[in-house]
Amino acid sequence: MKQYRDHYFKRAKKENYPARSVYKLQELDKRFKVFAKGQNVMDLGAAPGSWTLFAAKKVGDTGRVLAVDIQSTDTAFPDNATFLQADVFEDSPELLAAMDKQLPYDLIISDMAPKTTGVKFADQANSLELCERARDIVPSRLKQGGHFIVKIFDGPDVKEYIDSLRKMFSKVKRFKPKSCREESKEFFIVGLGFRGIEG
Repeated sequence: MKQYRDHYFKRAKKENYPARSVYKLQELDKRFKVFAKGQNVMDLGAAPGSWTLFAAKKVGDTGRVLAVDIQSTDTAFPDNATFLQADVFEDSPELLAAMDKQLPYDLIISDMAPKTTGVKFADQANSLELCERARDIVPSRLKQGGHFIVKIFDGPDVKEYIDSLRKMFSKVKRFKPKSCREESKEFFIVGLGFRGIEG
């Protein structure tokens, strides 16, 4: 397992990404082809910035990436990416203004994760809360036909969460990238083709 971790860690360092998580997003894009040049992308739980750097590269100079995280980061971002240190649970004027500046979004991605406690059900519940917050941002900011990616810890409430996304998207898929640690309970839910809210 140590060799497995070292492979992605060393690769990320060599390719100038601050964290190995970039390869999860890379696998997601390879599988679902969610990125395109010129897109507006919102990246939630962005620190330390690997997903933001990857997204900025994929959307190119004509695209824009808004990255948000409660944690700060020292990562240097390209001109087409903006990092904002903010709590997505607090609708501060600064956060709302930043989110609304780039409307509508073609893609919203969330790698948000709670600080783990080691208590399985508590960690799952905290992960679900973050996923629900990410989902709640979608209706007013994601364009029709847009896509949504969210990380979640597996647990008893996952099915209900996925069902809620099925009411919003044409297709909803579960996916666990190979670059996830084998023992990890995390996986990703991908919503493709935003239709709006039913009812």
